[in-house]
Amino acid sequence: MRSALVVPAAGRGDRLGASRPKALVPLAGEPLLVHALRRAAASGVLDVVVVVAPAGACEEVRDVLAGLPLPDLRVVPGGAERQDSVRLGVAALPDDVDVVLVHDAARCLAPPALFELVVRTVRAGHPAVVPVLPVSDTVKRVAGDVVVETVDRSELVAVQTPQGFACAPLRAAHAAAGAATPATDDAGMLEALGHPVRTVPGDDRAFKVTRPLDLLLAGALLAAAAP
Repeated sequence: MRSALVVPAAGRGDRLGASRPKALVPLAGEPLLVHALRRAAASGVLDVVVVVAPAGACEEVRDVLAGLPLPDLRVVPGGAERQDSVRLGVAALPDDVDVVLVHDAARCLAPPALFELVVRTVRAGHPAVVPVLPVSDTVKRVAGDVVVETVDRSELVAVQTPQGFACAPLRAAHAAAGAATPATDDAGMLEALGHPVRTVPGDDRAFKVTRPLDLLLAGALLAAAAP
């Protein structure tokens, strides 16, 4: 049996102020997607990589990934929402894949060890695995601009990717999910079907590049790690 990575990379870069898909926004001269997949491939645990590209950009994505040592690379067009893109990516997987990682291209500095840890934990018998970090900020629930409750953060975590799944439950979750209930988190879809979700320690480097400040931080981290 084999492990696969699905990367939904069809999202726009509006909050980054970019005029192109977020996954293709440059960081230190290379697209975010290239940084993300270089680290994923370095984990040594992947047999198949499916990139779900923006509509009309499949050839561009293949071109930017041509120099990376990616196993069994497949590039397919994405859908209108992230959930649609992940479903299309999972549908493109070969039948002998038993573990699937779903990873955001915008978490471009997630280290190889995190991919290895998630795959290993799924193979230990857990149908869904998510890396998490403790919530450090005070969290409040609001109604409009009025605070109605301060939430106990001791039981809260921030979830990162790559998220890992046994392939069959992930396929079933996407088959059961409807467009009326869009999901930004695949683990939540398995939760809804009653599957337990296991957590593993996340990594500060697996933050999501969403705003221009995040892009600056990612660039600084790359510069600091350069030989």
